[in-house]
Amino acid sequence: MLTQAAEDYLKSIYKLQEKGGKVSTGILAEYLDVKPASATGMIKKLKSMNLVSHQRYQGVTLTDAGKAVALEIIRHHRLLELYLNKALGVPWDGVHEEAEKLEHVISEDVEARMDEFLGYPTADPHGSPIPDKNGVVPETQSIPMTDIQNGQSCVVAEVSDDDSALLRHLGSFNLYPGTAFQVLEVAPFDGPFTIDIAGQQAVIGREVAKNIFVNKVDTIDIA
Repeated sequence: MLTQAAEDYLKSIYKLQEKGGKVSTGILAEYLDVKPASATGMIKKLKSMNLVSHQRYQGVTLTDAGKAVALEIIRHHRLLELYLNKALGVPWDGVHEEAEKLEHVISEDVEARMDEFLGYPTADPHGSPIPDKNGVVPETQSIPMTDIQNGQSCVVAEVSDDDSALLRHLGSFNLYPGTAFQVLEVAPFDGPFTIDIAGQQAVIGREVAKNIFVNKVDTIDIA
């Protein structure tokens, strides 16, 4: 049996690998808010269990076995987020922390029941893809909002769920997954985005826009 801490490390390595680049001990320690020595110790344990590979100066990578564990925990987490939101009415900015507590302890039976109850969903409340029971992650074609140009139309596909304050901020603009908007202006020199959401204008700072991923569309009805 893996400890919750070990599962958190595997999940974190997977997420950091998704973002691209090598996962160093320092980066992993910072991401998990632990001391580098603690991260080094856990990596050694996971390597002895054949869950990660680690070479000096090359960073940490998941083995196939480690990736399978990480995807199972991510599946639990995202199903829990959606269940808490849809079935229990927990706001989208509150489900992440609750799911963090429960993701390690639910049984496979409860996981399967939640999946069936929710209609076998493919994304959580924040638009993040839910791995299926075989560990297959649905493919997405979304791009960062910061790649969008003046006049382009798009639909929110996914937003980062790491910051509840950010989610509340996005919710105040109704910038949920599935929301369509048009970019009216991109200010120069890394300035903010002025967008139109169903006839209402909003100004989105670039740092916020980095946490929003969208799918471009040809046109939208913003009336």
